Amino acid sequence: MTTSARLRAFVAVAETGSVWAAARRLALTESAVSAAVSALSKDVGVPLVEREGRGVRLTRAGESYAGHARVILGLHEEAVVAARGEADPGSGLLRLAAVTTAGEHVLPSVLARFLDRHPRVELRLNVGTSDQVWASLANHDIDLAIGGRPPASVREARVFAVRDNELLVVAAPALAPAFDPATTTWLQREPGSGTRATSEALLAARDLDPPALTLGSNGAVVAGAVAGLGATLVSRDAVERQLASGELVPVPMAGTPLHRPWHAVGQRRLTAGSRLFVEHLCGAEDGWRSPGRSTARGSREDRSGP
Repeated sequence: MTTSARLRAFVAVAETGSVWAAARRLALTESAVSAAVSALSKDVGVPLVEREGRGVRLTRAGESYAGHARVILGLHEEAVVAARGEADPGSGLLRLAAVTTAGEHVLPSVLARFLDRHPRVELRLNVGTSDQVWASLANHDIDLAIGGRPPASVREARVFAVRDNELLVVAAPALAPAFDPATTTWLQREPGSGTRATSEALLAARDLDPPALTLGSNGAVVAGAVAGLGATLVSRDAVERQLASGELVPVPMAGTPLHRPWHAVGQRRLTAGSRLFVEHLCGAEDGWRSPGRSTARGSREDRSGP
């Protein structure tokens, strides 16, 4: 078994918590996974896992090694994608990840036109919370991330394109007249969501602690607001249809609307497929532009990235 295969087996054990689950994920036998992890431990020179009941758990050394192993695997795939893409840019692999709102409401039409223009590009898109998206970029599991401003923990990241994004507070028309940010139920996203973190910061800055109802997805929050369960802070991109139909209306709150641009973020060196996509973004009529160009509000985006 190659070193890469051993690393994949070990990372699968680390992420699933058992040899059995790792074997199912990788379509291998349990004995093959166990042998791979044992061989890797021998190569490293210290035990990476130890028995716990009928299963295994990572040692402290294993926990440390797992983080590096993820990055090694991501870099290896990134290198393969880069090499194949340079040989034939029009048929490479494009690995994207997007936060939920962008993945559901901002990217679909852009991706449809991109694939129509570059039909031989293989697209891989993962949609998740901000925490998940930025972790994927940091681990080199993806080539481009679409989300808010990347955290400082994502090293060597660079912003390649930006697009306006407005966050506003909305509620059902029947609830709007009685809206009080101190007492109205606040609908919030799941932990790890960038919108949730922003809304919590907004409330904390005004020393507000309204009752909160956590819903498990962006769609559930919007549906809950339409049903009158409470008010929420949300991207205008996610509620354009509901605002147009009158199912939701903006409600005034100090400090809103917030302007939190979308960012297309990658490592310093883009793969060929990523370059094609960034060029498509900045050349399309969807409001994306290169960093540094003037925005609709007259400000300028940071040229240097995060």
